[in-house]
Amino acid sequence: MRSPRFHHTYAVDLPERLYAHTDPSPVSAQRLLELNEPLATELGLDIGWLRSSEGIEMLAGNRFPAGVRPIAQAYAGHQFGNFVPQLGDGRALLVGELADTSGRLRDVQLKGSGPTRFSRNGDGRAALGPMMREYIVSEAMHALGIPTTRTLSLVATGEHVYRETKLPGALIARVAASHIRVGTFQYLAVREDIDGMRALADYAIARHYPDLAGSPNRYLGFLEAVVAVQAKLVAQWMLVGFIHGVLNTDNVAISGETIDYGPCAFMDAYHPATVFSSIDHQGRYAFANQPRITVWNLARLAEALLPILGDDAGGDDQGFELAKAAIGSCQAYYEAEFHKGIRHKIGLFSEKPGDLDLAAELLDLMARNSADFTLTFRDLAHEIDGSGRARNHFIDPTAFDGWAARWRERLAREPENAADRAARMRAINPKYIARNHRVEAAIGAATNDGDFGPFHRLLTVLARPFDEQPEMEEYAQPPADEGRVLQTFCGT
Repeated sequence: MRSPRFHHTYAVDLPERLYAHTDPSPVSAQRLLELNEPLATELGLDIGWLRSSEGIEMLAGNRFPAGVRPIAQAYAGHQFGNFVPQLGDGRALLVGELADTSGRLRDVQLKGSGPTRFSRNGDGRAALGPMMREYIVSEAMHALGIPTTRTLSLVATGEHVYRETKLPGALIARVAASHIRVGTFQYLAVREDIDGMRALADYAIARHYPDLAGSPNRYLGFLEAVVAVQAKLVAQWMLVGFIHGVLNTDNVAISGETIDYGPCAFMDAYHPATVFSSIDHQGRYAFANQPRITVWNLARLAEALLPILGDDAGGDDQGFELAKAAIGSCQAYYEAEFHKGIRHKIGLFSEKPGDLDLAAELLDLMARNSADFTLTFRDLAHEIDGSGRARNHFIDPTAFDGWAARWRERLAREPENAADRAARMRAINPKYIARNHRVEAAIGAATNDGDFGPFHRLLTVLARPFDEQPEMEEYAQPPADEGRVLQTFCGT
């Protein structure tokens, strides 16, 4: 068995003002609850070693291989629109980077590992429930094909944390392309640290967008690349009914991965104004607001980069105009991705006038009839032959019938046969999502009874979201009215 060999490029290549060397706080009775073996294999890790006492010590933050010096990363951020000049990793530590089997560097971070310089009087710990939620939802997103951080391990600490009540403690090992955020650039911008900004931008380009490294306009190219990947990411969220919940600038990764799963959720019944987060009192991050907020967040990145965009552009005024154009392209990127995706979700794989109006009309009918977002689209494949499954999700099924008649007329102009089209629709419309009531049931069983069976079953189902799993049919169903979970919580 062999221990991993970590790299430390973030600490080596970037100025120390961007991080603080920090040792995790040891835990008293660590216990490995879950190990993501497929991810471990992808990272080139020795699964036997990870499951050994030495490996579990590392995953718990008690002991690391020789040469590892964990760091807490510094960043700022707009939180619900209000700028905070210093945030940073208050309960997380970057252990280091691993080269995966493709040669790509991946961060390994412990979350819930104890206080840091950036904890702001917090305990730096995490409760079992929020760590389970991040494990479940991040792996569900990965299975859906949506860029995301992932969870390597879930470890019980044997200790309690205190929030509203006493709760069992846990920590996770989170894997990311990197943990560089929009807020990381804002941290340097508010300090007018231009040298640090260039160093961070060059590092981010080399790590995430290496084709730009030799470009004479690399900083503008970097901004444009981040705009493009973020616009695509949010379109992918919108196409599966996902609500991030806390889309602050410090929760936006420049890699284009979904990061920082807190009060996140998937919708059951569709409504564009849906909010789950207990701290989003004004609906700033409601489902339908996510594309607009993404543009706003990216504009904050452009503002941070302005001092070095002028390097490329030959002056600050020209840099401002180029930044404005880059941000202006975000909506077009988003619409191109979302419009293609929504056409495909209703089985239209060629593009014709009126397609988007047809899709918009369906969404409007779904909102007015409390139709389940996931199953309505999934069951459209069965409506092709008139079997009637999708209409059952509508309070007034006759409202669906008029739309379906126009939809079938449009399908008749598609070149594919019905069976092939239905198969393609099922390949992009999931049957299984991380429904809130299932996530909460798994958390409740583990937290209250020490029963991790529901957690393991849920992970198994969500690993195959597009497949028919007859033995797991109950996991596809929306909750009964009395079982609906209407609020989710951050966990800090």
